[in-house]
This record gives sequence, C-alpha cells and structure tokens, in this order.
Amino acid sequence: MTRRSFYITWSRARQALDRLTLGGRWALSLSYEIHNNLRWYWFDGLLATASNNIVLTYLTVYILALGGTRAQIGLMSSLSSLSAAIMLALGALLAERIGHRKQITLIGGGGFARLMILLLAVIPLIGHSPAVIWIAVALAVTRDAFANLAFPSWVALTGDIVPIEGRGRYFGSRNFASGAAAMVTTLLIGVMITRAGEPVGYQIALILAFVLGIASTFCFSRINDTQEVTPLHIKVSFSLPSLLRGLGEHPAFIALCITAALWNFFLNIAGPFFSVYLVQKLGATAAMVGIVSVASSASGLIFQHKLGDLADRWGPRRLQMLSMLAIPILPLCWLLVTAAWQVILINLVSGLLWGAFNLASFNFLLTLTPDAQRARYSALYQIIVTVALSTGAAVGSVIVTNIGYHAAFIITGIGRFVAALLFVRLVRIPQDL
Repeated sequence: MTRRSFYITWSRARQALDRLTLGGRWALSLSYEIHNNLRWYWFDGLLATASNNIVLTYLTVYILALGGTRAQIGLMSSLSSLSAAIMLALGALLAERIGHRKQITLIGGGGFARLMILLLAVIPLIGHSPAVIWIAVALAVTRDAFANLAFPSWVALTGDIVPIEGRGRYFGSRNFASGAAAMVTTLLIGVMITRAGEPVGYQIALILAFVLGIASTFCFSRINDTQEVTPLHIKVSFSLPSLLRGLGEHPAFIALCITAALWNFFLNIAGPFFSVYLVQKLGATAAMVGIVSVASSASGLIFQHKLGDLADRWGPRRLQMLSMLAIPILPLCWLLVTAAWQVILINLVSGLLWGAFNLASFNFLLTLTPDAQRARYSALYQIIVTVALSTGAAVGSVIVTNIGYHAAFIITGIGRFVAALLFVRLVRIPQDL
C-alpha cells in the first residue's frame, strides 16, 4: 500500500468514525459545540456500557460464589430499588435547586458509584465470614443509590445534548457501539473468570469494570453543559403540591407512569433470578453466563441502526408498543429450557426486542417530559419504576423460594402482557407535541 492510498484509507476511516459518533449525516450541519458534546457522549456511552455490563452480568454470580443465597439476591434487588426512590428525589431536588447537572452526574454516578465497584472487588481480602456477603450486598446497594442520585441530572443534560430531530438515529449509533463493547467485554471476561477461578476471576473482572468506568467518567467530563447553574431569576419550586399540579397538565405522562409501574413490577418477579436459575439449575459456568449475555448483545447490535431509523420514522411510541407486546413471550420460553446453551436461542430474540424497547422507551420519556422540568419528571418516573421493581423482586423472591422458578416465569410473562395491553390503550402522544 502506497503512502497516498494509506492516507486515503485512513481519512475515510476517520470520516466514517466521525459520522458514527454523531449518529449519521443528519448531524453534519449542526454547530461545533453540539458535535463536541455528541462525540464525547458517544464514547462515554461505549465505555459506561462495557463497565456496567460486567457488573450486571457477573455481580449476582459473584455474590453466589462468595456464599450468598437466593434470598440475599432478592433482598439486594429490593433494597436497591427502595434506596433509588430516595436518591432519585434528592437528585431531582439538587438538579433544580443548584443546577450543575454535569458535576452532580460526575460525582454521583461517575465517582462514588464506581468507587463501590472497586470496593466490591477487594472485599474477599477481609476473609470468608458471612459478614463479607452482607458487605457485598451493602456495597451493591450503595452503588445503585449513587447512580440514581445522578440520574435526574443525567437525563436533563441528555435532553439538551441530543437534538430531538435525530435522537433515534443518534441513540441507534450510540447503542450499536455500546452493544459491541458489551459483547466483547462480557465474552472475554467470562472466559477469564472461568480460567482464573473463584473468587479471583470475579475480582479481576470488577477491577476492569472500575477502570472502564473511570474512562467513561473522563469522557463525560469533556461535555459542555450550556446550563451549568439554574439562572438566579428563575425560582424553582420543588414540592409535592407543585409536582401534583404540574402532573395534571400532562395526562400522557401519568398514563406512562401507570403502565411503567405495572410493567416493571411483573418484570422483576423473575428478573433477578434468571442468572441464578442459569447457574444453579442449568449448571452454567461463568464462561457460559458470558456467552448467553453476548448472544443478547449481538442480536441487539445487528439491528441497532435499523431500530434508530425506525424510532425516528415511526415515532418512539409505536416501537415501544410493538416490543412490549412481544417481550412477554421470552420468560415463557424458559419453561422449555433443559440445558444452559438453549438460553442462547432465547437471548438472540431477547437482544432484538429489548434493544427496541430500551431505545424507544428512553426517547419516549424525553418526548413526554417538559424541557424546563425534565429532572423532576424523569426522577418521578424512575421512582415509580424502582418502587415497582422493588416490590416485584420481593414478591418474586417469595414465589421462587416457596413455589419455584417456573411459577415466577409464568407470572412475569402474563403480567408483562397485561401491562403491554394497558400501554396500547392508555398511552398516547399529546397533539401539541
């Protein structure tokens, strides 16, 4: 290859990456400042997803390896959801009273939440007493709490970073890269854990998750928040009466919250226990857990660009509705599984459906929340979701312990379908949007 041809190839590759980080051609006419924010936010998503996917995939199995029980796993999920309700409200209050959305996100989600990952990695050094398991549960709950403290500021900032006309294509591109990162890291980490053994393999995995998370924090710190501080002439009233008065003006948002509460309650009846079932009942190794997770990421990765385009053309409501109607089939398929490898087939479909749901539901939330009060409304929505998840996990723990996994799979499937039908019937986009 000549120097000229190498230069041309390199320039084309850089141009392709540049467009990918902007979400496509639609953003080329935007200002330099918007381009800068979109690029750093894109890389932040890639690194954050790689970090979070390690934690989400292996934390439960890690605690089981330390000697944790199903009841402790269910309690951890429930406590995380309950603490979230408090921290989300506090996060919305901070975002609206003092502003500094980027700083709140960096300190809460990018700082303390990721520090908990590092502490989780080193707790086996304390010893092997039952107290170690409870410390691990406490650290996991604390990690979620700080992440939720940052959530309202993060959502409010996201609504300003990504222009509405290209959100579907941009998040399709961002999710594509994030899915690729999640797939590669999950697969490699699963193989590494299997070879290194327990609990050392899990400790190394969590340290890598911490390093990737800190890199994500750096990328997010490069974003320019054009509304660093709430202007002094605007008096922000954050109280229950003012919130209820405001809700009356947004019936579509109320309907979304109602259906989201039902959806997430039934979702978490089985949600925390799929990995436990995979390991304890189907005999999956850490490598197999990683492969199963990668199957979901791979199928979602393949279709992300198309899903982003559909979200912009169809609108997020239609895409969310179709995915919600199909997702309830997935837990029912687990009733037919007799070997761990068969879950790969389920997750190939799961990746597509959940990829569509996650992309559409986040865009839909941004559409229905008023710009000036996005922090409080996103916090309220997430509080409702986390309380529903907490309740669902508690009920699911009782069902799994006393009746069995299959009962939880059946109940979650039926409940999700009922919630999907209510979404179709109740949730509409207001005519003025």
